[in-house]
Amino acid sequence: MKMNTTHLRRSAGALLAASLLTLAASTSAADLPGAGIKVQPLQNTIAEATFQTLLVTKALAKLGYDVQPTKEIAPPTAHIAIANGDATFMADHWNPLHADFYNNAGGAAKLSRTGVYSDNSAQGYLIDKATAEKYKITNISQMTDPKIAKLFDTDGDGKADLTGCDPGWGCESVIEHQLTAFKLRDHVTHKQGSYSALIADTLIRYKEGKPIFYYTWTPYWVSAVMRPGIDVVWLEVPFSSLPGAQAKLDTKLPNGKNYGFVVNQQQIVANKQFVAANPAAAKLFEVIKLPMADINAQNMRMNKGENDAADIERHTNAWIGAHQALFDGWIAQAMTAANK
Repeated sequence: MKMNTTHLRRSAGALLAASLLTLAASTSAADLPGAGIKVQPLQNTIAEATFQTLLVTKALAKLGYDVQPTKEIAPPTAHIAIANGDATFMADHWNPLHADFYNNAGGAAKLSRTGVYSDNSAQGYLIDKATAEKYKITNISQMTDPKIAKLFDTDGDGKADLTGCDPGWGCESVIEHQLTAFKLRDHVTHKQGSYSALIADTLIRYKEGKPIFYYTWTPYWVSAVMRPGIDVVWLEVPFSSLPGAQAKLDTKLPNGKNYGFVVNQQQIVANKQFVAANPAAAKLFEVIKLPMADINAQNMRMNKGENDAADIERHTNAWIGAHQALFDGWIAQAMTAANK
């Protein structure tokens, strides 16, 4: 009988503690800096951008913001929507790849981009290592040789077929510019459409032992399957040449290699008025960081079949759980900024 009484007392105590915690949570929720403020996230139309976007939205929700379901939209339109206040932020702004989108939407007068969310994003052109070594191909300019171009011809027209970049992503304008600058128009066809479908076909060709020629970027799962330096090789370009706001940038790396693209930073771009009125969100956007290796790993899980909304939600929650102190630190910094 004594054991039962003790058990009942413990149960009553646990219930009281739970009730107090619930009350405290409900009370503090109203006092959070984001209470009652709606946030509209945007992201690129590629599913692999969901992970980094979801991490930011979960942090915003922790600060009390009323986060709306993320909308997928091409980067040029997304920048304009954010600048005009029709949306709040996007977590996959590439700097300087999206420089023209940023400037065309009003630049620093309407948009905010502080901090670096993910660093050292590389991109460029690759071919399979076997073909590169057999024919001594190291530079994309060699595609002007009809014999070289024909190796990568998938539709029988004698031109090399490049698995390229979706319209509106930003990378497509660089590729189109370079096809002209490097005098490749008559030798290379820029294949565009659904990148996911095109790169899947490219991977099939690779597994069949056929030559492949494609554009890709990091972080993304492709480079974990077709590994640069092991399975495939980066092609150099003959000289630096970029369009628009990037025109004066030198793409040569410190090691002397030139792959045609500047190493990018991924940043959170947000509506400037929102940031000015919400110091907690502003601080979060500044301090939150996600290593490229972690994005690659999550994207690889998606490629292996864990790619629906519930999977990505689980991946994000697991990442937070594994980095709880770091996540809590971001929230603490944001809360401090709100209370100044």
